[in-house]
Amino acid sequence: MTRKLDKQQVTEALQRKVAQTYEPVKPAKQLGFVHHNVDCIGCRACEIACKDKNGLPPGPRFRRVMYIEGGQYPEVYAYKVNMSCNHCAEPACLPTCPTGAIWKRQSDGIVDIDSTLCIGCRRCEAACPYGAPQWNPQAQIVQKCNMCVDEIDAGRKPYCVMACMMRVLDIGPIDELRAGKYATTAVGTADKVVRQVKNMANPDLTNPSIVFVPHSKGKV
Repeated sequence: MTRKLDKQQVTEALQRKVAQTYEPVKPAKQLGFVHHNVDCIGCRACEIACKDKNGLPPGPRFRRVMYIEGGQYPEVYAYKVNMSCNHCAEPACLPTCPTGAIWKRQSDGIVDIDSTLCIGCRRCEAACPYGAPQWNPQAQIVQKCNMCVDEIDAGRKPYCVMACMMRVLDIGPIDELRAGKYATTAVGTADKVVRQVKNMANPDLTNPSIVFVPHSKGKV
């Protein structure tokens, strides 16, 4: 399926892309996610809320709840790791986009995709170390979590956060979340957050905006 692009719009997007590729946007405030791996019950309400909000067909999932199990009886364990786009400080997807469809917001650091500019080359999908960009086979474009920017702009929280019945998923300024200074139900008074859990790509690659309360078996 061929799509006719607006040349002026593409030119402006490419100029924006070049500026962000060599000097990543330093937002006024960087929003990020926090997830409590131990208290999450794996109900996937966040996944379903996200798919419903974004009208996604079967297949692509902007938010993914991953079940981790292991050990041998009687020392067995199980926990969940919940992840979507991490809205990285230095997103690997952004410089790979040939049309400049991917951009980072100055106000809150959210990384978004302009679907009208996406040509479906899937380069961003290959570049992201966290599997955030998702191929939509019906629309023939790549889409991903944009932290529900319309909800953020309206002063509300993303659908996934609002759907979490255990209140173990939340968003906030990532600097405050890392320092344990942000008030959230996702982090208990005795909990310590970490930037990385087992089997997760090295956060030094892109500086992702996410922290976890890890399970003892999930600590790096």
